[in-house]
Amino acid sequence: MGKKFFVSDCEGPISINDNAFELSGHFIENGEKFFEIVSRYDDVLADVLKRTGYNAGSTLKLIVPFLKAYGATNKNIIDFSIENVHLIPGAEETLKFVNSIMPSFIVSTSYDHYILALCNKTGFPYDNTYSTKLDMDYKDIEPKEIELIREYRKAIVDNPEFELLDKIFWKRIPELKVAALMDIVKPTGGEGKKEAVQDIISRYKLKAKDLFYIGDSITDVQPLRFANDNGGISVSFNGNEYALKEAEIAVMAENTTITSVLADIFNRYGTDNVFEFVVSYNEDPKKALESRFVNQSLANKLMVSQLPQVKIITCHDIESIIDKSSKFRKKLRGESIGGLG
Repeated sequence: MGKKFFVSDCEGPISINDNAFELSGHFIENGEKFFEIVSRYDDVLADVLKRTGYNAGSTLKLIVPFLKAYGATNKNIIDFSIENVHLIPGAEETLKFVNSIMPSFIVSTSYDHYILALCNKTGFPYDNTYSTKLDMDYKDIEPKEIELIREYRKAIVDNPEFELLDKIFWKRIPELKVAALMDIVKPTGGEGKKEAVQDIISRYKLKAKDLFYIGDSITDVQPLRFANDNGGISVSFNGNEYALKEAEIAVMAENTTITSVLADIFNRYGTDNVFEFVVSYNEDPKKALESRFVNQSLANKLMVSQLPQVKIITCHDIESIIDKSSKFRKKLRGESIGGLG
């Protein structure tokens, strides 16, 4: 049996945040609406049009000139992120636990400023993370370009048509000097996350079949699929339709302790026993938690709160699971963040 390893997305399975959405709301005029429009545009490019060379999560690239035009700097992004890390209940304990039993990593589309803040809060090793590198101070922005970028923001919010966004992001902004700031941002999403997982495998001499991957959104499609294709474990934690269509196991939970339970079973007993546990859990949760596969200390923590829903995803019930998980996601993270791709 090979050495098992754990890889988690950050926002969703670990934290309630969508840091880029929150940064947009904090710095940019009408920024939450602006971000939602750009995020939907991103989903279309990545999932519908499948534009060549375009990765899910590139919203974090597209919004950079707008953050710059409204005064965002490395320092004030770091300060904002430190003050606004909001964890899913149990997340700090889960990160410490999984990191104590097997090699553990965070692979996130979030900006590195936020991941550093989260690591400082939880004690998770920052060296075991992958994220989107951002240097807001790399390039200054001229006053005339500030005015233009702010005009583009207003145009996008007032008239969020696909053709207009395409024109602004791929014709107008590339003509500006501030485009150099956007050009250096390489979002860690979609294929980028899969490449991060492959880098982990290469660096630590691990095997793909020993991967436990947990995610929740469109940026997790490729690594979830990679885990599936290679005999690992793929888990959606309060996921949306994009994640659920690729994952094998759906978790709907208000607390991350169930992540610890599944990861522990995977580490000690392997893939088959994880599925055996999930099947028995659906039949009788309390009995399943008393089985020999389950760490009883973790089971006791799980029993004191509302028991999570854990299901094996099949073609027969996926639509029902998508509906339940999407509602749960919005309840836990809020309508705006929960509705993002």
